[in-house]
Amino acid sequence: MSAPASAEPSFTGSRPGRTIVIGGGIAGLASAALLARDGHEVVLLEARDELGGRAGRWEAQGFRFDTGPSWYLMPEVFEHFFRLLGTSAAQQLELVRLDPGYRVYFEGHEEPVDIAGEREANIRVFEGIEPGAGDALRRYLSSADETYRMALSRFLYTSFESLRPLAGRDTVTRLARLLRLLVQPLGSFAAGFVRDPRLRQILGYPAVFLGSSPDRAPSMYHLMSHLDLADGVLYPMGGFGAVIESIEALARREGVKIVTAARVTAIRGGPDAVTGVAYRGPCGELTELAAARVVSAADLHHTETQLVPEGLRSYPESWWRRRTAGPGAVLVMLGVRGELPALLHHSLFFTRDWKGNFDLIFGRHPSVPSPASFYVCMPSASDPAVAPEGFSNLFLLVPVPADTSIGSGGVGGTGSPQVEAAADSAIALLAEWAGIPGLAERIVLRRTVGPRDFAEEFGSWKGSALGPAHTLRQSAFLRGSNASARMPGLYYAGGTTIPGIGLPMCLISAEILVKRLRGDTSTGPLAEPL
Repeated sequence: MSAPASAEPSFTGSRPGRTIVIGGGIAGLASAALLARDGHEVVLLEARDELGGRAGRWEAQGFRFDTGPSWYLMPEVFEHFFRLLGTSAAQQLELVRLDPGYRVYFEGHEEPVDIAGEREANIRVFEGIEPGAGDALRRYLSSADETYRMALSRFLYTSFESLRPLAGRDTVTRLARLLRLLVQPLGSFAAGFVRDPRLRQILGYPAVFLGSSPDRAPSMYHLMSHLDLADGVLYPMGGFGAVIESIEALARREGVKIVTAARVTAIRGGPDAVTGVAYRGPCGELTELAAARVVSAADLHHTETQLVPEGLRSYPESWWRRRTAGPGAVLVMLGVRGELPALLHHSLFFTRDWKGNFDLIFGRHPSVPSPASFYVCMPSASDPAVAPEGFSNLFLLVPVPADTSIGSGGVGGTGSPQVEAAADSAIALLAEWAGIPGLAERIVLRRTVGPRDFAEEFGSWKGSALGPAHTLRQSAFLRGSNASARMPGLYYAGGTTIPGIGLPMCLISAEILVKRLRGDTSTGPLAEPL
């Protein structure tokens, strides 16, 4: 996944059509690849020595960890992206279907609930917990399917540069329903279908994928249940580092010049046009690189408040004061002696005080929840290459407030006190709820990551792990534009701009960028091949 470090590109003079992409995460790599395919001369600048951004990888003592995203959802989005580049997901990745897709542990209930890899089995699961909930889930998923298809055709693949294409017949005839889905919270929408608190939590938890909570995310996002309860969950062998490696290789094949250890310090230009960037190389040397266009796939807050000249900021600090950040996270990577049969590849641990948990993360007086709901990924359940033989690989994610004062992580328990305490609490709860006595004593490798790490490593606003939360005021065209309003030629891509959070959304953001540069205001995906 790592690209060879290079101090500077082999060219520094002005050439017509050169495009600079800032950031080597999935959005930056995808944007660079598609732009190069579309005829642009592209240079990608990545501040770190390795590519991947939040979708990174860490290896130690024979263990290999994905340090970010771990759910392969919306497979058709990945497939479409690969097809735009003349290939396919099957050619690029080895995908396996997880069945069960994931397991859920609930505080106060001894038996977990396994969510299957397909729709009908999950309808039976719901019915077994609450009589009548099977038919309710069938109706819920029917609505989720319809909403998902409409989102793909009308809302996800558009830059909202023109709202006229959104007024299609299919949208107008569903206007009343769409308005209801926008104003009603996801949690109350799900509660209209099922009564059992466990089932409501299963239907509500996808809000966390969106950097929000069930009582804050619009019920439009019930479409997410189509992804896991109907489509199922896949896993790319080799982890998500394999996805990054694939897109990197495709970008290079298209002629993208990738420069690592190149930290952009300023975006140059004025009110008439962007002119390039300044960046520092691995030895601190400053390089000026001219360009006709600049695409920042870095965090939008960092881009606008640190890289763009003050008088040319479309999103100054005053704009961000009215925004809501998604949650921060304490990440815990563990190498564990022996197998852990109580866990699947994906496991969720939900506290009884569901609303209280989210209020502590998003409320007016935020603090780290205790006990906290959390997520566990054990890729060694599916992929023997990620851990030595006889050992297990665990990745825990504990949502916390987006607050850098919570601190940084470290190796071997050397992180900030709040970070390590949150990790200890999650490990103890995992052992208790899943029935794994002596888990802490079996840990042979431990690393934590805290909100301050996200801020320092990725320039993440407030140390958020994901980006701006998907609330009503931060969804669709209200999320912002992918083009600067004050510096022509400056564009944005990634999870902090449209269409939003998640690897599939980052791939779509790259495609929206291409459409924007083409002057394409249509609402659907580009024709294949590009």
